[in-house]
Amino acid sequence: MTMLVSLARSYERMAERREVPPFGYSTEKIGFVISLNEHGSPAGKPAQIGEYSGKRFLPKPMAVPQPAKRTSGIKPNFLWDKTSYVLGISSEEGKRLKEKHAAFVRLHKQALDETQDDGLKALLSFLNSWRLEQFVTLGWPSDMKDQNIVFALESERLDGTYIHDRPAAKALWARPCSEGEKSEAICLVSGERAPIARLHPAIKGVWGAQTAGASIVSFNLDAFESYGQKQGNNAPVSEAAAFAYTTALNKYLAPGSKNRIQIGDASTVFWADASNAEVAKDAEALAYAFLGEVDENVEAQEVGTMLEKIRNGQRLEDFAPHLTQGVRFHVLGLAPNAARLSVRFWFEDDFGQLARNYQRFLDDMRIEPPPHKNPNPPLWRYLIETAVQGKRDNVPPNLAGEWMCAILTGTRYPLTLLTNVLMRIRADGEVNALRVSMLKAVLNRNSTTFKGKVPVALDTDNKNKGYLLGRLFAVYEQIQTAALGRNVNATIKDKFYGAASAQPRKVFALLDKGSAAHLSKVGKQAAGYRVLLEKQISEIMAMMSPSDDPFPASLSAEQQALFGVGYYHQRSEFFKSKKVSESEGASA
Repeated sequence: MTMLVSLARSYERMAERREVPPFGYSTEKIGFVISLNEHGSPAGKPAQIGEYSGKRFLPKPMAVPQPAKRTSGIKPNFLWDKTSYVLGISSEEGKRLKEKHAAFVRLHKQALDETQDDGLKALLSFLNSWRLEQFVTLGWPSDMKDQNIVFALESERLDGTYIHDRPAAKALWARPCSEGEKSEAICLVSGERAPIARLHPAIKGVWGAQTAGASIVSFNLDAFESYGQKQGNNAPVSEAAAFAYTTALNKYLAPGSKNRIQIGDASTVFWADASNAEVAKDAEALAYAFLGEVDENVEAQEVGTMLEKIRNGQRLEDFAPHLTQGVRFHVLGLAPNAARLSVRFWFEDDFGQLARNYQRFLDDMRIEPPPHKNPNPPLWRYLIETAVQGKRDNVPPNLAGEWMCAILTGTRYPLTLLTNVLMRIRADGEVNALRVSMLKAVLNRNSTTFKGKVPVALDTDNKNKGYLLGRLFAVYEQIQTAALGRNVNATIKDKFYGAASAQPRKVFALLDKGSAAHLSKVGKQAAGYRVLLEKQISEIMAMMSPSDDPFPASLSAEQQALFGVGYYHQRSEFFKSKKVSESEGASA
């Protein structure tokens, strides 16, 4: 099933549950309603509709006639619009305000000229009599400037009925949706012959894209044309299908949606396709727990329980078989690309397979000790570790999508993940659980040499050169710490980690020489601890192959990754030993 077909079917299911507007309508944020008397005069000041979140006002989402697709031209909407069109008023004064308002009035005079509906007649009368200076003389609030405006009869306003909801208004709006010369062709989505959409509705809510919306399917230059076909005719999608897939996508991308997460620069949406709506919702809730950052104490207890079982390695088929029987799952990653959207990744498979791939990802990322703040961090938290200065905006753009695709499909991780983590470690010297788990994951899944052999916790029997050198570097660091304490301006990690992991021969001779003075000082403070540290150095060196240079001139990227894993494991063991000693001393 193609992406657009799946989205169109998702719209049909949501339409049955009345979760999305019907064909020809769109959910928009409406800030104010102008209430009219039957003869068209304003019935008091415009009423604000929506709610406050703290000090921030949130306009009310409302189904209104689908907006015109605007670029730089003037195109009014039907029965609603911003104050610049409806009233000719804006917080940013400009010469186009009069043109916008005139276009709005002209559209409605043409459409409502012969209407007999009381509400539409009142609106037409209001537009004919409205003057810009009335905004001040009537004392209308300045907060309504640049907000979206709808109209209502005062007698119906309190019931929540607006003029665009009236049957006569809906009948009028249905005519422009079906009139005009429109080419017909076989729709690529529905497979039926129908009028083809020349322009597809805008998709909003993609991080980094234009706020007015962007398109997945768009042809606006001669270079994109094929066999003389222009715009939408190059990829014929019916108007109904174009409306369906964009409406579903906008629903998933809406703020607060539980069907979207942000992975790097990719706005990621997902949805389930099942014969039972409740089963589909359960699958989507569990997927949100997989991919997003979820407080399981807040989420439904059932979701938290299922997530814990999956993390413990239990098969989804054993405790939630209803989610594995006929439940198809879809994941779509969208990234901004000027006025268009790029598809970063597209995944479609059984939900049970997604759960198995997710469990494999968890196994790949398992490390001891785990991240101390959250043992099960969300994907975006890992990606932050690949970004300069730890900023989301600096996550390498293609990396997020490629890694997400590998997780969903169970395929090899992108090698750029390995190189980016190594670069960040060399740049800032931070070797933490998140970074080490990514290094371990790439090696265990991708490497032909180390596949499945990189340990989760400290492995004192591991004889790999990179792993041993990482452990040895951690011992030298511990010797310095034991001698000088932790309040030194720059540790050997700060000075030498990058060089030691890439070119060991240049660094380890210096470290060995420098550790002699530090060991002497440690011996004066705690002779037994000095013996322990010297013994650890000897044990690590003894595991080096006698026929091989213990300190090679350079290490490959894979060996540098193992260096990081060995360093992290050995350093963590020192912290662990210290905590054990402190707890034993306290109990004594």
